Amino acid sequence: MAKKKQTRHKSALKAQRQAERHTLHNRAIKKDVRVAVRAVIDAAKAKDVKKIAELTAKASSTLDKAAKTGTIHWKAAARKKSRMALAAQKLISGSAAAAAK
Repeated sequence: MAKKKQTRHKSALKAQRQAERHTLHNRAIKKDVRVAVRAVIDAAKAKDVKKIAELTAKASSTLDKAAKTGTIHWKAAARKKSRMALAAQKLISGSAAAAAK
């Protein structure tokens, strides 16, 4: 009968340590993404056109960085950027049309 092992392999312990570090790092990046996108949404609700353009660029950059490191999938980042830009453009064109009237 095989002898029961007392401890885990060194490589498994190292993998666990790495996974914990990566998890904390990825959580922080995802939090930054959520905060950046939330800022764009809040600016859109406040109908602040100047702020929307600035915050959309910042949120796009944050999404790109998250995708670059593999925290989120690159297609997920592209989808979120596209939807955010579409909503911002709709708001900007809507306020421009209202100003023209």
